[in-house]
Amino acid sequence: MKSNTSHIFFWSLVSSLAGFLFGFDTVVISGAEKTIQTLWGLSDTLHGVTMASALYGTVIGSVIGGWPTDRWGRRVTLIWVGVLYSVSAAWSGLAPEVWSLIIARFIGGLGVGISTVAAPLYIAEISPPDRRGRLAGMFQFNIVLGILVAFLSNYLLGGIGANAWRWMLGVEAIPALLYTLLCFSIPESPRWLLMRKKDRARGVAVLKLIQSGASEDQIQATADHIVAASAAGNQSTHGFWSRRLRAPILLAFFVAFFNQLSGINAILYFAPRIFELTGLGAKAALLQSIGIGVTNLVFTFVGLWLIDRLGRRTLLYVGSLGYIGSLGLCAWAFFTEHFAIVPVCIFTFIAAHAIGQGAVIWVFIAEIFPDQHRAEGQSLGSFTHWIFAALLTTFFPKMVSAFPPGWIFVFFCGMMVLQLVWVRLRVPETKGVPLEDIEKQLGIG
Repeated sequence: MKSNTSHIFFWSLVSSLAGFLFGFDTVVISGAEKTIQTLWGLSDTLHGVTMASALYGTVIGSVIGGWPTDRWGRRVTLIWVGVLYSVSAAWSGLAPEVWSLIIARFIGGLGVGISTVAAPLYIAEISPPDRRGRLAGMFQFNIVLGILVAFLSNYLLGGIGANAWRWMLGVEAIPALLYTLLCFSIPESPRWLLMRKKDRARGVAVLKLIQSGASEDQIQATADHIVAASAAGNQSTHGFWSRRLRAPILLAFFVAFFNQLSGINAILYFAPRIFELTGLGAKAALLQSIGIGVTNLVFTFVGLWLIDRLGRRTLLYVGSLGYIGSLGLCAWAFFTEHFAIVPVCIFTFIAAHAIGQGAVIWVFIAEIFPDQHRAEGQSLGSFTHWIFAALLTTFFPKMVSAFPPGWIFVFFCGMMVLQLVWVRLRVPETKGVPLEDIEKQLGIG
């Protein structure tokens, strides 16, 4: 059945720009963190809280994100995400003291957390099965693009004076406003219109835009299939936290848990500091951080090209092996003081993440839950991801002070060995399977 490629791509691109702001917002603080600590004389504990304030916002945002996404719709929720990003960026740049900055960053974190529920879910619901991986993966691509632009922006703004850190944090308001305006141009998800709004006329109208080559009978049959699958799920006497959904719940939890226990967010947030541990100067460390962003972007392209060809499970295998090799070698380099190879190890780690976990996580979580519980499932996966990201970012400064860096990388490497075992024993392949049929594959149909 022919789908309208241009419309679907544009809507997916617009909604995935929430990922660009996600990547920019969460990482831009890395260029300002040492200046902020010195400027306000922050202790390691308060500095950790300040650095993680956005992440605690993402935890709350991910917990509550399913409610507005189901109550008001995917489109309206994405618009409000843009508003939260805009307010956070402007306030962060103008913050007069540390607690104002913490509150402003927390608001931006709310936007990040809600976006990780609403945006991948929206893209998954408008995409044809054979292209769902690449289209939903655009969210991850925009995350890494935002990370790269944040690193580059920090580098370019780093020498403009004492208030450079304010410009680093405040400049995000420009893309945030543009994203908010673009969200008014996308339609609502047809599945939400059919399942939640009970508006068959509008749902069918959007399906006609998506499946431009389909006949009226085919469009109506698609709508009937979506409604029937939703009705069958609603007949269950069990809610989200039930034995029926045990398989997707555990899959969503562990794919998000292992994503963070690789150390990815700690390395992204504190990249300049890690590079300085190898003897690089502050400016050179910022420049190396741009290398992380470029590596992440290039290999995310590779991951998105492969995800609908090789499948989600295969990419998790590739990423796990890359993690283990790069983290293990990085630990050895710190123990033996072969610091010259640390940047290579970090870049290899980023490449493994981009091809594996980075390309897969948001696509996979958006696929594995039945229609009536998809927002709740996305919220669970997002919450798990962000609570561990927040904890790691909060305690990482103390970890670096309390332990030699080599032992930190040994810990992350060991967790990736466990991930490899989990992928081998528990992870199914969802490549090319219609959303309504994946629940049958997981034994919950």
